[in-house]
Amino acid sequence: MDQPTKQPKEETSPLEALRRRLALAVGENAVFDGWTKAAVDSAAAQLGIDPAAARLAMPKTAAGKIDVYMDGVDRALSAWAGDHAIGALKIRERIRSLVWQRLQLMAPARESVRTALATLAMPHNLPLAARLSWRSADSMWRLAGDTSTDFNHYTKRLTLGAVHGSTLLVWIDDRSEDQADTAAFLDRRIDNVMQFEKAKAQWRRSGDRRLSLSRFLGRLRYPPR
Repeated sequence: MDQPTKQPKEETSPLEALRRRLALAVGENAVFDGWTKAAVDSAAAQLGIDPAAARLAMPKTAAGKIDVYMDGVDRALSAWAGDHAIGALKIRERIRSLVWQRLQLMAPARESVRTALATLAMPHNLPLAARLSWRSADSMWRLAGDTSTDFNHYTKRLTLGAVHGSTLLVWIDDRSEDQADTAAFLDRRIDNVMQFEKAKAQWRRSGDRRLSLSRFLGRLRYPPR
C-alpha cells in the first residue's frame, strides 16, 4: 500500500469553480428548503454570490444538486486528508478516519442527506446512486494510498461503498452521545472489510502455490527436451 499523495490541481471553468464553491452550502440550506432552487438562492445569499449566477451554475434537478453536493463532500475530504498525516496510520485506521471524517463533513446537512438518500433510492436515480457510491469509495481508497489496478481495485471499492452506505443509514438516525452507535457500527464493518481483504490475500497466495505446484508436476511428467 503506497502512502497517500496529494492530487494534482486541475483547471476548472469559472462556472465549475462557482458550482464547487456553492456545493456544501446548497446541501446545508437544503435542510430547510429541500433540494430546490430556494436552497441555491439561500446558499448564494450566504456566500455573497449573485443568485442568477448561482442558478446558472447549479443543476436544475434535485438529483443534479445532490450530485454536486456529494462531489463537494469528496473534495472537502480530500482537502482534509491533505492537511492530516493519515499516511502514518495503518490502512485500517486510514479508511476508518476517512469514512468518519466524511460523516462529520456532512453533519451540518444531515437532514438533507436523509432526503438525498430517499431521492437516490428512486428507480430512475439508481444509476446515479451507484455512480456516487463508487466515486466516493474510489476517492477514499485513493486518499488512503491505494494504487491497485487489478480486480482488487474493484472489490475494494465495492466493499467500501457498501460499508459507507450502510453506515450512512445508521448515522442519519443516530441520536446517541457523540454518535457512539455509528462509531461502533463503523468499526464492526471496517473489521469485516479487513477480514475480507486478508482472506483475498490468502486466496491469491494459495492460488499462486497451486499454480506453481501444477507447473512443477507438469515438468515431472513432461520434462523439457
